[in-house]
Amino acid sequence: MRPSGRAPDAMRPVEIIPHFTAHAEGSCLVKFGDTHVLVTASVEERLPPWLRGKGEGWVTAEYGMLPRATHTRGQREAAKGKQSGRTQEIQRLIGRSLRAVTDLKLLGERQITLDCDVLQADGGTRTASISGAWVALRLAIDGIMAKNPAMLHDPLPVQVAAVSCGIHDGTVVLDLDYIEDSGAGTDGNFVLTSTGGLVEVQATAEGATYDDEALLRMLRLARLGCTEIFAAQRAAVGR
Repeated sequence: MRPSGRAPDAMRPVEIIPHFTAHAEGSCLVKFGDTHVLVTASVEERLPPWLRGKGEGWVTAEYGMLPRATHTRGQREAAKGKQSGRTQEIQRLIGRSLRAVTDLKLLGERQITLDCDVLQADGGTRTASISGAWVALRLAIDGIMAKNPAMLHDPLPVQVAAVSCGIHDGTVVLDLDYIEDSGAGTDGNFVLTSTGGLVEVQATAEGATYDDEALLRMLRLARLGCTEIFAAQRAAVGR
């Protein structure tokens, strides 16, 4: 039995609340159990200088944790004057994951920034951020298409979601919470598309090495978990 009482292949409750903020072009509050992340999508009709004139857009992300998202207060990175390596790695992962399913040429010369702010952390903040970011991006693009009837083709035809898997006490488990994550022998994050594609796999041996079969078992569980997340995403955007 897992510390949470869940079966090895059971997700935490997944909830995605769309249109959570009033001003962003797309937003949602995504909950993976006790991990809660606010995601907003901001559309700008301009591009960074290095992208101008190329006939395509850009999707990027920023990530951060509120000081009391965890059990003890963390210092704001803005107060430190720089982002941690962990923050930079996570926001780059979120950006890569969203660009993998976005046709940047169809998006046109505009930039969409996904801000992922962790309100409460209990493991899996990066996977919740990616899964929620797709919803915010979907809502933002729906708004762009509504305002631009000439945009006949959807720049975001495929979903993307992410979930953690790992090996805890010798058992391959799905969607690790903090207790499992902190004690896992292997910790992995899987980013998958709704058409079955793999965007990124991060699987690290924290205590003991793992073999091919364990990796495949984690991938199978990740597919089960993402199927549930995909359904929650579609419900959130009304599809």
